[in-house]
Amino acid sequence: MFFKAHHAIADGPAAVTLLGRLLDHAPGGTAPAAPAWRPQPAPGARDLLADNLGRHVTALAGAMSHLAHPAATAARLRRGLPAIRKPLAGPRARRTSLTQPIGSTRRIAVVRSRLDLVKDAAHGAGGTVNDAVLAAVAGGLRDLLQSRGENVTGLVLRAMVPVSLHDLSLGPAQGNQYGVMVIPLPVGEPSTTQRVQAIAAQTTWRKKQSRRGWGTGLAGSPLVQRLAVRVADRQHFIHIHVANVAGPPSPLYLAGARLTEAFPVVPLSGNVTVGIGVLSYAGQLNITVIADRATCPDLAVFTTGLNRSLTDLTEAANAAAPLPGNLPAA
Repeated sequence: MFFKAHHAIADGPAAVTLLGRLLDHAPGGTAPAAPAWRPQPAPGARDLLADNLGRHVTALAGAMSHLAHPAATAARLRRGLPAIRKPLAGPRARRTSLTQPIGSTRRIAVVRSRLDLVKDAAHGAGGTVNDAVLAAVAGGLRDLLQSRGENVTGLVLRAMVPVSLHDLSLGPAQGNQYGVMVIPLPVGEPSTTQRVQAIAAQTTWRKKQSRRGWGTGLAGSPLVQRLAVRVADRQHFIHIHVANVAGPPSPLYLAGARLTEAFPVVPLSGNVTVGIGVLSYAGQLNITVIADRATCPDLAVFTTGLNRSLTDLTEAANAAAPLPGNLPAA
């Protein structure tokens, strides 16, 4: 089953909510009776024209109101500027082969892991599951760039990480409400455990910063969005996109059949040639890697390095754990 939802309808957490509503939580689930379908006529050319003109008039009236109150408009711009400036703060990063113009074809690979193993290992290293995944991604990037003959000594790359802004106390996630964090990835660090600790320090600090929804305020301006699209092919601030979403903790069913695995698929845009989607489901931690087909023929090198980093982290945690029945020395 392939489930696709446009980002205008739902972000990651809201998409998981939709998926949970479409499937059953038990093998013998029964669907509620569907309401009677009442077809409506398609809108005619006159209706579409009137709707389009109404939208343009509303937009023009909003622009005129901004011009009529320049002080208030300037204040709103100042408040909205951090939503754009904070994620892109800092000097330009070292250029690598990860940022190149992308085409229309893709490569896809999956990495399977267990949520409990990664969670225990991440907590043992002082981080979260997301920190562990980012550290493993950094390990995969390290192997990939080294195989391409690029110098990784002291290399720090930037990952754009969506952050949910949903208030779950109000109910299940709905709509599209997310902010953005840009996390430095210490690709030059060979130890996965050390990478987890460095990334955990960064995410802890950045989560404390105030954050507005991406695409709201100044970032929601059509002019700013068009400018962002134009410069996306030449930007060198972001090297990779990593989206981690908590999925259903218990199995889901479709017509009595159990959903055995679930993998997220993320889009590529601009000149970012590799994107990562992470989804937990019924004890699994499933990772999907999407890459531009032309510029990343060696995707297997990345996934092998990512998988090895996760294995190194969990094995290190198991080695450090006391054996059952053994007590630490007093």
